[in-house]
Amino acid sequence: MVWFRVGSGVGSMAKHAIRRTLCQGGSYATRTRVLPSQNRYFHSTVLKSKAQAAPVPHPVPLSRLTDSFLDGTSSVYLEELQRAWEADPNSVDESWDNFFRNFVGQAATSPGISGQTIQESMRLLLLVRAYQVNGHMKAKLDPLGLEEREIPDDLDPALYGFTEADLDREFFLGVWRMAGFLSENRPVQTLRAILTRLEQAYCGSIGYEYMHIADRDKCNWLRDKIETPTPRQYNQQRREVILDRLIWSTQFENFLATKWTAAKRFGLEGGETLIPGMKEMFDRAADLGVESIVIGMSHRGRLNVLGNVVRKPLRQIFSEFSGGTKPVDEVGLYTGTGDVKYHLGTSYDRPTRGGRRIHLSLVANPSHLEAVDPVVVGKTRAKQYYSNDLDRTKNIGVLIHGDGSFAGQGVVYETLHLSALPNYTTGGTIHIVVNNQVAFTTDPRSGRSSQYCTDVAKALNAPIFHVNGDDMEAVVHVCELAAEWRQTFHSDVVVDIVCYRRFGHNEIDEPSFTQPKMYKVIRNHPSAVEIYQKKLLELGQATQEDIDRIQNKVNTILNEEFLASKDYVPNRRDWLSAYWAGFKSPEQISRVRNTGVKPEILKNVGKAITTLPENFKAHRAVKKIFDLRAQMIETGEGIDWAVGEALAFATLLVEGNHVRLSGQDVERGTFSHRHSVIHDQETGEMYCPLDHVIMNQNEEMFTVSNSSLSEFGVLGFELGYSMENPNALVMWEAQFGDFANGAQVIFDQFLSSGESKWLRQTGLVVLLPHGYDGQGPEHSSARLERFLQMSDDNPYVIPEMDPTLRKQIQECNWQIVNVTTPANYFHVLRRQIHREFRKPLIVMSPKNLLRHKDCKSNLSEFDDVQGHPGFDKQGTRFKRLIKDQNDHSSLEEGIRRLILCSGKV
Repeated sequence: MVWFRVGSGVGSMAKHAIRRTLCQGGSYATRTRVLPSQNRYFHSTVLKSKAQAAPVPHPVPLSRLTDSFLDGTSSVYLEELQRAWEADPNSVDESWDNFFRNFVGQAATSPGISGQTIQESMRLLLLVRAYQVNGHMKAKLDPLGLEEREIPDDLDPALYGFTEADLDREFFLGVWRMAGFLSENRPVQTLRAILTRLEQAYCGSIGYEYMHIADRDKCNWLRDKIETPTPRQYNQQRREVILDRLIWSTQFENFLATKWTAAKRFGLEGGETLIPGMKEMFDRAADLGVESIVIGMSHRGRLNVLGNVVRKPLRQIFSEFSGGTKPVDEVGLYTGTGDVKYHLGTSYDRPTRGGRRIHLSLVANPSHLEAVDPVVVGKTRAKQYYSNDLDRTKNIGVLIHGDGSFAGQGVVYETLHLSALPNYTTGGTIHIVVNNQVAFTTDPRSGRSSQYCTDVAKALNAPIFHVNGDDMEAVVHVCELAAEWRQTFHSDVVVDIVCYRRFGHNEIDEPSFTQPKMYKVIRNHPSAVEIYQKKLLELGQATQEDIDRIQNKVNTILNEEFLASKDYVPNRRDWLSAYWAGFKSPEQISRVRNTGVKPEILKNVGKAITTLPENFKAHRAVKKIFDLRAQMIETGEGIDWAVGEALAFATLLVEGNHVRLSGQDVERGTFSHRHSVIHDQETGEMYCPLDHVIMNQNEEMFTVSNSSLSEFGVLGFELGYSMENPNALVMWEAQFGDFANGAQVIFDQFLSSGESKWLRQTGLVVLLPHGYDGQGPEHSSARLERFLQMSDDNPYVIPEMDPTLRKQIQECNWQIVNVTTPANYFHVLRRQIHREFRKPLIVMSPKNLLRHKDCKSNLSEFDDVQGHPGFDKQGTRFKRLIKDQNDHSSLEEGIRRLILCSGKV
């Protein structure tokens, strides 16, 4: 084993104090080279001269004596504390009072520790803490044994003044809350017993990182799980289930490899323990009340997860490998362009080991690694809203990452950063990193600056469990622990499965070009299933007959499914969710509907959205705006942009639809026009008029929320949210239109192409402020030309113009509008809900039109009454082109070219 040093979790003050107290004239330091030692707990140590020694800290003043004992470091400080306690036990912190009380009582009853000083006891506690902080650095995480890691000084007992002669001395553990260690009421233990259990708890196949978490209760909860009196064990029945699942995982990959030798499948070989780990995690989650799990992952191991975890029919997977067949004819059949099999999603209900059922959905994703992360989190949040999951315990998101992408892709942090925001939290996501220790051909030292690929999660106070991917039961343990953490503390947790990739990036790739040493080791390395079978045989928990029986069963089923795949015909393309039943595909004609609203409803909701509570002290400028708005509704004239938008939201709410608007500064609006949330100038209290449109309105039914300063993450979140249920108007507004480029991956890979690739509709609305309005080149163009260029409408085909046969919008991938009147904006938003299909809507929203004196509409243009000025031949609906109201003939002679302009012309 290689020893090495990294920054220590025990403060430098503690180290200096220990060294000064222990060494009196020299200071201990650990060499990175290992010298032969009689005992595995001690590193080689050398004595530095005083000239090199660390600076001696000054005695801590008495004014600090109320500190908690966990912060105690200096021996002078300890002596002062003891004196103060002896004079008055109430003068010190409660934790110190307990410590001294226990120590004095124990010394009186246990003659063996009578010579032990308080300083010795404290040094022992510091050694324990060093294992809690840095034990993971000594854990055996790399299944290939290639990783060279230095072991920190802090884990050397010699640093704390202990020698091999102390190993069989008994020590008082004081207030160390090692669960179970004290369960036999034995607060006295030999140093050897203490070190043995610390090594088992912190330096085995699992490395725990949790001491960065600020909440002591959470740390103590984890300690209770980690510092158990004996190492964890599974019974024979449980081990047989785990073995069965591991054999399924392994045989699945072997089967694909023999049947389709040259196919790309991004197999899981080297990380097969992921599958039993996930299954055990989901079983445990179901036991703890989870009913639905949304999964996001990239290509590595995806087919195995689809077949073995989500339970997509194996015959369907095999059929897709063989080229598959088109679905049988049905009305309105739409097959799209399709996508490679390791990008497709699906959803199924599966039974759990505990006899429950759990709904699993794997979200379709593109090749862009980690881009699916915020989409999964948004979809999970939407599931929580629609299932009234207020505690956020029934629906959870699970994200499976690669080591290179988790460290390298910025959207990972953007997604993590949403985890505790009130309008974005899902009550915690479980992250699993399939850590192959290589990203395509890039070594970790070239791929990240941090010790671990998971270090980004420390910013979140998330515990991180590193586990050796060859230790099947350790993987199961941390996967279950992650589910328990998520359901207990409702926050993110990370499982880092350190494994390897048996073949290249894909099966045709040659990895030895770039990782020759690694692949030399891998070629001779036994598989996880071989290792686990050998363990169970040695323990007498399984016989060779048991193993052969499971393998034969699995092979028989795989072969049966393979034969069935030759005749497999998918009978319909599913829309994934029951909410989408009855929605039309692009092949089916959907009638156009008017989107006007009854005048009395407009008046009623108009009053609700322009009225503030009596004693509410709004800013006087805002008060004036709301007075003017009330006047607009009263007179029915001069409706401006913000009121038109609010009327669209309010009327959709009255009809029972969910409305959600999110983005940077959307509550007030970038241009101070929306004011959907008003702040009391004296109390700071907030009031949202659109929360009070109907009686007893659900507080989340209308959600408007300022987002974090992220585009990629937040747009991805809203896209995922919009995909769950069609009966919601979900909108993302950019602070300025050109900020959309920060989320380009979502536009390219999901929004513009998702329906065609994955048959997934979304009615997401994207508002992009657009126009040259004195803001300079940076904040002017929403890049309309990019969105037009990404439209897949055929420029050489004239669309059907007969109103009853029109399908142009259905056949196109999205709609792009440049709206110029409040009434038309009202209708285009309502049209998103009042149709039998869903399409993304890209709006070039205005800046100067927000307050332009001529950009007004009459209330009559919003209603559905025929025969008034607002009701023309085009009907009260969105007008794709507003005709010139002057008296022109219907057919203009001599015009050869029509130029369409946008923005300020």
